[in-house]
Amino acid sequence: MDTVAAVRNRILVLCGERSISINKLATLCALPPSSIKNILYGKSQNPKLLTIKMICDGLGITLGEFFSTPEFDALEQEIR
Repeated sequence: MDTVAAVRNRILVLCGERSISINKLATLCALPPSSIKNILYGKSQNPKLLTIKMICDGLGITLGEFFSTPEFDALEQEIR
């Protein structure tokens, strides 16, 4: 799994845990729904950290909480 897929999966898990839709997440984060959908559907291959921070703010979590999962810990180095 690559980093973008891990970010996508994490967003989906967090929305599932809170039973919120992508549109509701966008409202909470003050982001256009298209920004979140671009990450989730693979159109954005390099989501900005600021966008992820806004998602975290909308969900009431820190960046540390967002990235503190076994999935992120298991990512392989992308620079070779």
